[in-house]
Amino acid sequence: KDGRVTGQVRKARQKLGMIFQQFNLVGRLSLFSNVMLGALGRVPGWRGFFGIWEPQDKAQAMAALHRVGVSDYAAQRANTLSGGQQQRGAIARAIVQGAKAILADEPVASLDPVSARKVMELLVELNQRDGMGVIVTLHQVDYAIRYCERVIALQKGKVVYDGPSTGLDTARLIEIYGPEFEDAFWEAKV
Repeated sequence: KDGRVTGQVRKARQKLGMIFQQFNLVGRLSLFSNVMLGALGRVPGWRGFFGIWEPQDKAQAMAALHRVGVSDYAAQRANTLSGGQQQRGAIARAIVQGAKAILADEPVASLDPVSARKVMELLVELNQRDGMGVIVTLHQVDYAIRYCERVIALQKGKVVYDGPSTGLDTARLIEIYGPEFEDAFWEAKV
């Protein structure tokens, strides 16, 4: 009520990881240091401020970097990495954070197809293997169909479909997005 972040708010924020379209890594910091920022919610403020981390926090960060396939770049500045490497670093940060759920806002919009596939596969793995809730916003309908169990489609700000991705056949997609969707969708698939 007075604008201060309470311990209760801090604990709630710790449970929710964010993955952004533009990665939101600190470019001048190493990838490892960026991933360590995920631990800020559970360490005393002074330790986070001075970058004093417990050995188990460091080990967890390296394990997360290894899991997402970028541990070889741990010492490299974030702004020298490719978009896919940065996005996987952002996912590692959410793992270190101990998030119970991830909100991923257009996580593959800035990525090449190979990196996009890796990122989507990691998000699916976090959901299926770790039981982490994952909510993803996408404009790539084919990715939604391929990687997501449930799809909520919007048109002019209104929900026009809420169901399994398997229910999105060509006829349903044309109904939602209009006749020009079919041409654009199949051109993108070629």
